[in-house]
Amino acid sequence: MTTALITGSTAGIGAAFARRLAADGHNLVLVARDTKRLRDQATELHDRHGIEAEVLTADLATDEGIEAVADRLGDRRNPVDLLINNAGFGNKGRYLDVSMADELKMVKVHVEAVLRLTSAATAAMRERGRGGVVNVASVAAFVPRGTYGASKAWVVQFTQGAARDLAGSGVRLMALCPGFVRTEFHQRAGMGTDNIPNWMWLDADKLVSAALADLARGKTLSIPDPRYKALMGLVKVTPRGLLGGVTSRTGRKYGPQ
Repeated sequence: MTTALITGSTAGIGAAFARRLAADGHNLVLVARDTKRLRDQATELHDRHGIEAEVLTADLATDEGIEAVADRLGDRRNPVDLLINNAGFGNKGRYLDVSMADELKMVKVHVEAVLRLTSAATAAMRERGRGGVVNVASVAAFVPRGTYGASKAWVVQFTQGAARDLAGSGVRLMALCPGFVRTEFHQRAGMGTDNIPNWMWLDADKLVSAALADLARGKTLSIPDPRYKALMGLVKVTPRGLLGGVTSRTGRKYGPQ
């Protein structure tokens, strides 16, 4: 049985990955900050699917948390075959309204942690000649939307560049770019969601199924829904000046900064 490590596993997209991978027979390493929620999740997945679910409590906004997960990914005796870098969050407020401490925390989680964990995982995977990494980004990566969009744009560029460098090694890397997903994300950031149109919402379980299918096909970028693929097509042909104004207004209404 192969083993998958999922950061931010107790809610949202991370929890959907855990459910799907456990159902497919993968053992899991579940990573989040809340030990009780992790243990409850591990027990449920073990009882339902008969897999082994290891719990690793770690805060990826800290060096200690990142190092603990990187050490687990580098354990050659208990290899991890699939890494899902899912941990992340949004900040409510416009640029300069958000504290510098919160901005730097976002960069730590979305950029530094992704870099260090991907590097720890792929170094071990390359030695074995197999493995996969899914780095969860966002469609916000393709529009000018402050630190959140910039950090997710970095995830996309880094992942696709690393995938090219590791081509032929047996290690696959893919950036996953969802739109609005019904999770705890907006609630934790203190963002209202009542004004988001129903058609913009994605189902986390369907998103994960599409993402894993794209990874199996060898894609390095996954936008797992026709609606958002169409929107991103429009983004590519929209002048940057006009796009900046539109996304600024939309972001203040709907999304993280």
